Amino acid sequence: MNLRGILTVIKNSRWYSADMTVFSCLACFLYALGQNGNVLNGIIAFVGILFAHMATNLYDDYSDYKVLFENPRAIEFVPDVKCDYLRKNISSTKDLMVVIVLYCLIAVLTGIILFFRAGEFVLLLVLLGGGVVLSYPLFSRIGLSEIAVGLAFGPLLFEGMYYVMTGGFSWGVLLLSLSVVMFTVGVMYVHTLLDYESDRVSAKKTLALRFNNKDFALKFFWFVYGLGYLFLLIFAVVEKRYFCFAAFLTLPVLSILYKSVCAYSSPENYARDKSYLSVLKGSAKVMALFTFLISLGLFVYLLKDYFSVQSIAI
Repeated sequence: MNLRGILTVIKNSRWYSADMTVFSCLACFLYALGQNGNVLNGIIAFVGILFAHMATNLYDDYSDYKVLFENPRAIEFVPDVKCDYLRKNISSTKDLMVVIVLYCLIAVLTGIILFFRAGEFVLLLVLLGGGVVLSYPLFSRIGLSEIAVGLAFGPLLFEGMYYVMTGGFSWGVLLLSLSVVMFTVGVMYVHTLLDYESDRVSAKKTLALRFNNKDFALKFFWFVYGLGYLFLLIFAVVEKRYFCFAAFLTLPVLSILYKSVCAYSSPENYARDKSYLSVLKGSAKVMALFTFLISLGLFVYLLKDYFSVQSIAI
């Protein structure tokens, strides 16, 4: 364990994916503000959620590196950027675990603060969320990593943040969470499509591999993201938040992402193509854009409510 190794792990926590947490929390935060939510509790919750997300990213690296260590042949199919800081011995697995524990401790600390600020029910939410995050490697090994992420960064994230801000739960925020989380799951699914060959060789179980047909797995991309649009449609109609339909403007961008995934997965480009990281980052940016546009729609309604109250006061 060394300081350089720990700092390298922190740098490689995939902070570019933090956009997903930032905009997910922003959408929930704005929705809760419309219900007179507590601003400070929302900010504290965001910090905890962000570090739980980064811990999950590093758990994924630990799991992948363990597979590579046990099955050297998989390296033939693994992109050069995957776990490179571990493979080049810049950081050790001990360094990795130190950072994972640090991130988890920060997340737990925010949970303790919110326990005193928002009530005992926060403890249950922290235990549920922490349990899913800590169990992520197990979910990953049995091919259910998308389920783990969907639970932790969907209903648990949204309902938990909504609870600490308002003291209650909401069917509306549940629908909102399902819409947003499908794009988060989409990032995970794109990741497994990019790793399809290396995961197959190393006998790693993923949703994409369960189809046992790469072409079908690629087409399933549209089902995952399509559910996100469907839940958004239901949310906007039920909650009468029609400005949130702006998120459908991401469809052309999503089409570009799909073509990039297909191009990367073609035999002549697979594995050593340097576009691996750019395609993965692209999936995170699509998710961030989708959620940002939803947040923008929610912000419009906040402004409308604010000026409506002001006009009544005058």
